[in-house]
Amino acid sequence: MIVLSICNHKGGTGKTTTAAHLAAALGLSGLRTLVVDLDPQGFLTRLLDVDEPDVTASSLTLFDPSFNLADVPVVRASGFDLLPSSSKMTHAMRQLGKPTDVLYAKEALKNAPEYDVVLFDTAAAVTVFSLNALVASRFVVIPVTPEHQPVLGAEQTFQTIRTVQQKLNPQLTDPMFLFTQVDARKGTHNAYRALVKEHYGPCVLKSMIRTSTELSRQHGVGKTAFDGAPTARGPRNYANAADEILRIIRSGGLHTDVRGRSAEQHARLKSGDVPTTTDSPTYADSIL
Repeated sequence: MIVLSICNHKGGTGKTTTAAHLAAALGLSGLRTLVVDLDPQGFLTRLLDVDEPDVTASSLTLFDPSFNLADVPVVRASGFDLLPSSSKMTHAMRQLGKPTDVLYAKEALKNAPEYDVVLFDTAAAVTVFSLNALVASRFVVIPVTPEHQPVLGAEQTFQTIRTVQQKLNPQLTDPMFLFTQVDARKGTHNAYRALVKEHYGPCVLKSMIRTSTELSRQHGVGKTAFDGAPTARGPRNYANAADEILRIIRSGGLHTDVRGRSAEQHARLKSGDVPTTTDSPTYADSIL
């Protein structure tokens, strides 16, 4: 079973859209996929227009050993199953303060049904829920918009993943960076893409997600853009990204010597001192 987390400590990077559409693409590829919404704000659950579930049919069941995940009802979505978020997660988070509380999701997956892929969508913060996802996962995708704050968030997420690898989950492979909401006509987007590739080259996916109005539309209960316009640019971008991610996963994941930015490089990024470029988009960029 493939266990994959979608994670970025900065909001607004297309993380929830990525979780939904990667899951849909994996489902269309014939992989039985379960998506677990571990964000207390429930953005993925709301994106799919799913009503507030009973606690006994929510992702909170992962944190109660009396539940067997195989017996928990799920919502059928666009090619995948969803275990939705609960508004009671915020209260529950205050009760999860012991060091061993980061192990609940990993233990719960031992009783998971026969899924090919379990995908965790996490909050834009370091919480006990996002740490549970990383401890339970073998693979991570960091969606990152090529702009200042999202790139900083991706750097912080990278450092969190390094800590989890060293202290909690040595089986966790190096993260895959997926550029989202890319407008190749913007010089700043090209500059930030180049900056991330400079420092994380082996970890940066060749696929990227271009800006797309189709991805931002509400498609109904359990629906994604694959249901509304499967040949539009957004769904095609996510289908390509899913194929690339699967190739990396099936090869064993990324194991690189990338260690993140030096203090000097990080200070440069934090100050916004990123060179701009007036380069026009390449032909490949224009048709993606």
